[in-house]
Amino acid sequence: MTQEMRESTGWMPQPMFAALQPFDPEISIGELNRLADHNAPDGRAIRFVAQTDALLADGLHYEKRIARDGTVATREGSTHDLFNALIWLSHPALKQAMNARQVADVERVGPKQRTRGQCALTHFDEAGAIVWVDAAAPLAAWNAHDWRALFLDAHDTWGASCAITLIGHALFDHALAHREYPVAKALVVRVGRDAIASRSRDSLIAAWPEAERAVADEIAAGRLLADPQELRPLPLAGLWDARWESSDFYEKAPCFRPLRVGRRYPAPLDLAAVRASDRPGR
Repeated sequence: MTQEMRESTGWMPQPMFAALQPFDPEISIGELNRLADHNAPDGRAIRFVAQTDALLADGLHYEKRIARDGTVATREGSTHDLFNALIWLSHPALKQAMNARQVADVERVGPKQRTRGQCALTHFDEAGAIVWVDAAAPLAAWNAHDWRALFLDAHDTWGASCAITLIGHALFDHALAHREYPVAKALVVRVGRDAIASRSRDSLIAAWPEAERAVADEIAAGRLLADPQELRPLPLAGLWDARWESSDFYEKAPCFRPLRVGRRYPAPLDLAAVRASDRPGR
């Protein structure tokens, strides 16, 4: 790790990093595995393994090695790979579902081609987020890329009617390296208001295992993340940048881009409907 990167860790008290296990840029792969063992007392923990020439000599695709052996190739000294490991520790169901889908498509089309589903999975894995919303969430503003309405006018709805769970490990790596908030690629999931307000802090739900498992089941079944067009941009600066109260911010900052002509977003996944469809006898 460079000295510049080491110094940039001072930026990490920012709210988005509360989503992670305590971050130490010097954490070892062995310590990551101890955390994995603690999180999976049934013995089925994922294993992080140093990415060496000896490891890669098996010729396995990265995703296939995870599926076959439960081992995640991890570059020592790479903050990108460290954040990936921390996301595995915090959101295992989602990571496992994405891995299973990636492997299935590699087996179907080969390692040199990519399906639309693989593109969606990679976007979500690197930069993804789940935005939990209720009926009062300002979706119309978001659909229109009316960023001022979404973040400034509807500021009080964040943490009450909508909140975010960060999944993409590259979001953290970008924020750490550049000291700026990146743009997430979000899935939207409809839940009840009380469920959001009771779990949210600074508009963030660090993890929601039960709900994430339901989303993971939809991903594994191919009903979510079949196409990158399912994902919608969410500039995280609107939530946590110190300039969020300025109207000019939403007009001038390059992260707040206008809606592309003809672009339409899918309706939120209704978690209650998903759960109802999974009940025995239905």
